[in-house]
Amino acid sequence: MTVVLAPNPLLDLPGMAELRNRIERQLLAAVEAPDPNLTEMTSHLIMAGGKRLRPILCALSCLAGDAGTSGTFGDVRDDAVIGGAAIELVHVGSLHHDDVIDESTTRHNVDSVNARWGNFRAIISGDFLLARASELAAGLGTEVARLLAGTIARLCEGEVRELHLAYQVDRSERDYFAAIDGKTAAVYTAACRIGAMVSDASPDQIEALAEFGLLYGMAFQVIDDVLDVVSTDADLGKPAGHDMAEGVYTLPVLRAMNGSSQAGELRALLGGPLSDDQRLRALNLVRQSDGVPQAMGVAQDYVDRAAAALDGIESGPATEALEAAARHLVAAVPAPK
Repeated sequence: MTVVLAPNPLLDLPGMAELRNRIERQLLAAVEAPDPNLTEMTSHLIMAGGKRLRPILCALSCLAGDAGTSGTFGDVRDDAVIGGAAIELVHVGSLHHDDVIDESTTRHNVDSVNARWGNFRAIISGDFLLARASELAAGLGTEVARLLAGTIARLCEGEVRELHLAYQVDRSERDYFAAIDGKTAAVYTAACRIGAMVSDASPDQIEALAEFGLLYGMAFQVIDDVLDVVSTDADLGKPAGHDMAEGVYTLPVLRAMNGSSQAGELRALLGGPLSDDQRLRALNLVRQSDGVPQAMGVAQDYVDRAAAALDGIESGPATEALEAAARHLVAAVPAPK
């Protein structure tokens, strides 16, 4: 089974390379510390690269709020670049912590921070990133600072909810959606809201862009959970079905466990840690079920609703790019072969 993701057209838009360079410079400046060892740890995953979707969506939301401006994607307000960097630092800081919890050894095709420097340093460096994010947000005003603090709290709540429900085969879809709202969608919501807040957007437009971010984030996580069960180990850079093996039963797995002909055997396998053979068998059962296409249908609904949320925003290159970014989430996942 091979899944090849389609390239993201968002990254090839005119001026996007310049915007991404500004974001990278802001990120690296933010993590520089008096202690070079701390700088090395905090910049490790940033230097490993990434699409920077969160800060890019922040920048696009700012441009959408500044409808009528003639600037290119490279001409985004500095405040939007700073706000986007703050959100990205929250995300990267959470990865430091997640890899300790999951005992992961790789991230973005490099050693994880915990694998290279140990759990204690990974936790401390993750805390430093969250502190730097808060410092950047504070420079944008009390409303942005309050929003970022609330986002970090929601992120923690989502992670705790997921840990609390580990290995529970009776996990409800309501619990699943509540968890991904906190651990993923909240960050995208904040990215779009901050971008709109530092623009000339009206209160209604700010809410519309924040709603877009929420729905985009929900779709993003559902798609990510689909990829975890349909991709190969090589595609993912980790064992496929890793979440399932760790007791995190995501939407395609939940759908496979409820109402499919594979439900009985799958439920008998799950509920505790899996051997490699059991993981592979469980993966095959999920892939043979209707769980994946049903989850893709849910993701498509989120994408459609995200696009509809932009109806109240003046049409232009930024809103078109936002909608294209949402549409790409589903279009990038071809049927498994």
